[in-house]
Formats: sequence, C-alpha cells, structure tokens
Amino acid sequence: MTQPKRFLSGIQPSGKLHLGNYFGAIAQHLALQHEGEAFYFIANYHALTTINDAAQLRALTREVAAAYLALGLDPQRAVLFRQSDVPELHELAWLLATVTGMGLLERAHAYKDKVARGIAPKVGLFYYPVLMAADILAYRSNVVPVGADQVQHVEMTRDMAGYFNHTYGEVFVLPEVRVSEVAGIVPGTDGQKMSKSYGNVIELFADDAALKKSVMGIVTDSAPVEAPKDPERNTIFQLYALVATPEEKAAMADAFRAGGYGYGEAKKALLAKLKTFFGPARERFAALLARPDDIEDVLRDGARRARAEALATIEAARAACGLA
Repeated sequence: MTQPKRFLSGIQPSGKLHLGNYFGAIAQHLALQHEGEAFYFIANYHALTTINDAAQLRALTREVAAAYLALGLDPQRAVLFRQSDVPELHELAWLLATVTGMGLLERAHAYKDKVARGIAPKVGLFYYPVLMAADILAYRSNVVPVGADQVQHVEMTRDMAGYFNHTYGEVFVLPEVRVSEVAGIVPGTDGQKMSKSYGNVIELFADDAALKKSVMGIVTDSAPVEAPKDPERNTIFQLYALVATPEEKAAMADAFRAGGYGYGEAKKALLAKLKTFFGPARERFAALLARPDDIEDVLRDGARRARAEALATIEAARAACGLA
C-alpha cells in the first residue's frame, strides 16, 4: 500500500523575505499543500545561531507567518507553526545525538562554509543537522522539499534515522528529498546567488521606494544601449523570467538580442512586473500584520496539530530506548 505523502519543510526568520526565498522554497511549499499533508515550520530555534535580539526575532517570525498566509497558504490544508512551540524536538534531537558519530556532523558543508566565512563555530551551529533531523522525523514526514544547499542535511537525517532504527528497531520513516527546480539559482542584485548574507536581495514586501532602489541597483556591464546583449547572461532578464509570462519573457529576450534595448529600460520593466506579480500579496501581508491576533490564532492551531504528531513520535522513540 502506498504511503500518503507528508511534506515537511521550514524557513528561518533570519531576515526580510526575498525573491530567492519565494522561488527557491515558498512557491514550492504552496503548491505541495494540494498534493498531500503539509507541515511547514518557522525555524526560530535555528535562527538563534544568527539572531540574538528577542524583539527582532519575534517580529521576523510574525512576518514569515504573515507572508505564507498572504502568498496563499491555506491553514486548513497545511500546518503552519513555530518550531519553538514543539519542545519535544529537543528530546528527540538528544536521542538521535546518542547514536550519531561526530564524523557525520564534521562533514556538514553548511557548517564548514559558515566557519570559512568567519562565523564563530558555536555548538549550536555544529549541532544544527541534529535538530534539523528531529524537525523532519518528529512529524513522520516522508518527503522533504528543500533547496540544493540543504540536500546533505536530509541525507544526514536519513543516516541518523538509520542509526537509531538499527540500534533500537524500526521507529523512524526515512524521508525522501525533493529539490526545487528553481532553488539555488535566483540571482541577487550583484549576480551572485540571492542571499541575505550577501546583502544582494530584492525583498518581497518592500515598499515602492525600497523596491525601486533594489531593482535599479542591479549590477550590469558597460555595454551601450545599441549593442546586442545575451539575455541568458543578464541578471535583469533572469529575474524577469521568474515573474513574466512566456510571451513577455520571449519579447524581452528578443529585444536584448536585437540591440537598442538598454538596461535602464529593462529594469523599469522588471520593477513593473514585480509590482504586478506580488501586488495582491503585498496588500494581504500589510493587512495581516495589522491583525497580529489572527496570525497568532493560526500559529497556535498549527502548534496544536504539529505537537500531537511529535508527541506520538517521541513516545515511540522513548519506548524503543527503554525510557518509557
């Protein structure tokens, strides 16, 4: 008998949401809520590795919830909740840590990359994959939609679940990874991958002035207006292609190849398209932030549903270990 699909993914409230977050993760999450059971958590425990301001963390967490709801998440279909509202995660993470070797965690690309960029190698950052494994396994999810940079963490989760099952018996479902086709390739305003840490983002819900400043600040080469240009090597076109219709995309590509089409004109077209594409969601987002109690109601109900699943999982794991 085929097991029903249960999706699980999370997003850190570590900064303002941007186009990379939407096309790399959120859009996929919204689509998957119609394919099976979906559990989406706001990873505020994980965010503590980078944010140490309580008021900022609370505000960003609320904004992530408002963003998902404004962009189309249906809380009757999908379970949306704060990671910190499920404290059982930490007991589950500890049980996993007791069967996980140091070598597995030492091979984590994300940890090594962050340390190489000068981020202090704190225990929480090193332990991140274990807590992420608990996030995935607590709700018995069998499909984990992630960006390409998170695939290793899902593979590590499978390893940890396998270690536990080998030691104590079959308790955990080994999840499969599903990689977004767009994830990891949304360019920032400087041409690198769009990332808060690079300071090259275009925010989803920026006001008109800030949005214009970001778009008009996209870095381009010095090719004159009259010169033909390759759209595929052009950050403006790559971003425009994410929000444009196939016909609009083809028209801009032809204009660049023909010459006589400047970057300034293309930026204006991108700006207009972004306003159209995200305009209704921006209005809903502002309205939701003005009603924080409504957001809190959704998160509380999500926490209730998520915690019921986590409690069942931790009870099974405790019994397997001899703790029950």
